[in-house]
Amino acid sequence: MSAGVHGSSAAAMPAPASPPAPATAGRLPTSALVAYGAFGMPLAMAALPLYVHLPRFYGEHLGVGLAALGALLLILRVADGLVDPLIGAWSDRSPSRRTLIALSAPALALGMFALFSPPVTGEGPLLAWLAVSLVLVYFAFSLATINHGAWGAELSTDAVERTRITAVREGLALVGVVIASVAPGILGGGAGDHVGLPRFAVAFAAFTTLCVALLWRAPVAPRVATRRGPIFAGMTRPLADPHFRRLLVVFVANGIASAIPATLVLFFVSDVLQADAQQGLFLALYFVAGAAGMPLWIRLSASVGKSRAWAIAMLAAIAAFVWAALLGPGDVYAFAIICALSGLALGADLALPPSILADVIDRHGATQSTGAYFGVWTLATKLNLALAAGVALPLLSALGYAPGATDADALAALAFVYAAVPSALKLAAVGALAWFARRHSGS
Repeated sequence: MSAGVHGSSAAAMPAPASPPAPATAGRLPTSALVAYGAFGMPLAMAALPLYVHLPRFYGEHLGVGLAALGALLLILRVADGLVDPLIGAWSDRSPSRRTLIALSAPALALGMFALFSPPVTGEGPLLAWLAVSLVLVYFAFSLATINHGAWGAELSTDAVERTRITAVREGLALVGVVIASVAPGILGGGAGDHVGLPRFAVAFAAFTTLCVALLWRAPVAPRVATRRGPIFAGMTRPLADPHFRRLLVVFVANGIASAIPATLVLFFVSDVLQADAQQGLFLALYFVAGAAGMPLWIRLSASVGKSRAWAIAMLAAIAAFVWAALLGPGDVYAFAIICALSGLALGADLALPPSILADVIDRHGATQSTGAYFGVWTLATKLNLALAAGVALPLLSALGYAPGATDADALAALAFVYAAVPSALKLAAVGALAWFARRHSGS
């Protein structure tokens, strides 16, 4: 597996004996969808350490202050996100999304290894190393994520089939998340995640190589590269679409609500629940429940509509998760139930929004600009995560919380920011979704 860390093998692009047939408007074979969706696994395996483990790895294990760490993550994530519309519009000019994804894999593998194997010590050098490594990872991750999502949106013109495509991709991504949630602890051999994460990065590189190879068995979406012209026009076209703007409001509100717990969960488990040894199991339970619930949301969306099904899922998530604010030391079983119930709603957050986005793009005949739409969409995703880290971490620091805190007021502040604040934001997202659905029939 170590050969893949330096990216040499990840760029290998084996050709099948005969090229796969172009996608049609009908139902795609499951094998074809798995070949396409499999790359969602390494993308998810990279995202979990980046947005869940990274703050604690640098903040607690390496000793970087939370305020400085939060500020750096905010700056880098905002800067990274702002480049995404440019990457999306530029990608629309390429005839092959698959090639762009394959080219991103070596850089992503190398950057992941650099992030969790810093050769320097001291807060200043560590922050500098983190910044350089994240720039590499973020660019590669963006290039792959935007083109993988756009490829899926272009695979079918059928609204129900789009949900199936996104569900297969996101379901496989959940498999990747489950692997990433338990692998660092297992690879650490009892010494802790900080030992397992560098080893995980090595394994990640080899697995990414395998998934790149599978992409050459995936169906090729029928598309024509956009005409040459001012790239700024391609970047801004999605924002001129009123339906997209309304959907984006929903996505941002709901995304921030999900990103805050993702940023704080390890702190919550370690200091509030005092169950550090179970953190991998909690994460795995949450994501396994998400995968198990996905078929339910697919069937429900086909029955009542995608927007209504998504709203039901968000309300269910609020009802399950808000109680985490009341937990304390030793409430392991109660938190496990919360993880399972809120995890069931996760499948809707993953499968339905990209499917609704594909409907919006197709409604306005903008399929040649699919990459631009997903560029802005990815920007919104990263802004959600940036705001979660850049606001929640300094806020907790101002409220007197630091990793390892035992003060009752500090722990109460952590529990409130972790559970109550996201629940309020998700409720606002439900209202925004109702506003969107009234103006966009068919979702």
